[in-house]
Amino acid sequence: MSNEIWVVANVKLDGGIRKVTYEALTSARKNLVPKLDGSQLCGVLIGHGVSDKASELGKFGAEKVYVIENENLKDQSPGAYTKALSELVKKHQPKIVLSGNSSFTEDYFPRVASRIGAGLAMDAINIDLTDDKRLKLDRYSHSSRAISSQEFHDSETMMATVRPNSFKEEEASASPEVVNEDIEITPEDVDLKVIELKTKTSDRPELTEAERVVSGGRGLGSEENFQMVYDFADLLGAAVGASRAAVDAGYCPYELQVGQTGKAVSPVLYVAIAISGAIQHFSGMGSSKVIVAINKDPDAPIFQKCDYGICGDLFEVLPPLTEEIKKALN
Repeated sequence: MSNEIWVVANVKLDGGIRKVTYEALTSARKNLVPKLDGSQLCGVLIGHGVSDKASELGKFGAEKVYVIENENLKDQSPGAYTKALSELVKKHQPKIVLSGNSSFTEDYFPRVASRIGAGLAMDAINIDLTDDKRLKLDRYSHSSRAISSQEFHDSETMMATVRPNSFKEEEASASPEVVNEDIEITPEDVDLKVIELKTKTSDRPELTEAERVVSGGRGLGSEENFQMVYDFADLLGAAVGASRAAVDAGYCPYELQVGQTGKAVSPVLYVAIAISGAIQHFSGMGSSKVIVAINKDPDAPIFQKCDYGICGDLFEVLPPLTEEIKKALN
């Protein structure tokens, strides 16, 4: 077994690299590499048309980049990715394999772990090593109301994913050695066939990776009033989220839903407008660094969980707040 530490790049459908990849590289470089003698930080690129992204991983400290290029990987089929990464791990036997947590890694990483017999922990907010070189990490539990610390039982290949925005990415320029791997991926390995792909373009940050999120709840009262959330988010350069109640009421699409049955976010700033703060919603945003709440109900649960709270009618609070922020930004 080698002492290589791998970070598998999270590649978007448009070919770009997700920010959480750079966060994972930074955390591995600072928290793991210094404690593992003879270790080498490596990036892994899997997909179609990804070879030119190796230098981007090098900017954040990757000394070596393994590349698996295959046309059968272009649609991000979980089965094809499982085979590609499994065969690569079997060949080189790295000590640790990391990636950013996403709906896609949640699908194929457990398959890889099962195939190679590795331990796996998902959605870590901190990673480190024990004195005997076993991976240890922190994860949110109990709907983000507690943090559990976990350690791997042995030091064989250990796998984990990290939650977006849990670490701050820092550049550490390197000129990585690029290793092109010839792993056969056939059409039979593709277990998911994409018939049509439709993507939405937006000037706003992606919800799960945004450093600032503004979310609206049922208290907004209508789809028209929800426009206030969009406008306030644009003012802050933030992504837009929503509670399940707002989505169910038809104020906004499901893709914006944050919570137990929606997306998990971990921004630096989370602004909750007219959201009561039920535990189902809190489980999706409780790891936010700073939570600001605007709600007219003084007994709303969100006030027990926020860092700053404004108790008042949003229609009276939000307009002057918006104006003051505009003045501060000018």
